[in-house]
Amino acid sequence: MTRAALLVLADGRFPAGGHAHSGGAEPAVKAGRIRNADDLADFCRGRLHTTGLTSAALAAAAAHGLDPLALDEAADARTPSPALRAVARKLGRQLM
Repeated sequence: MTRAALLVLADGRFPAGGHAHSGGAEPAVKAGRIRNADDLADFCRGRLHTTGLTSAALAAAAAHGLDPLALDEAADARTPSPALRAVARKLGRQLM
């Protein structure tokens, strides 16, 4: 595995990497969108098919040797939250 692939896998956007996070479950509970186990399962499926798919595509691109800076820009474009981008940057610096 290339260094770029490892860095993408360790990035904060991928829960098994730099840290674990709920992916927005707490705000969804607060807003009443998650009220029970079935709602949580639906929420997790939705995350898998959106953020999970994006993270997997970026990791695959890194594994194939694409430019890490281009992948970083692509990840930024798909991470609308400035807070999540800042956390990803911080975790990346800590990893380095």
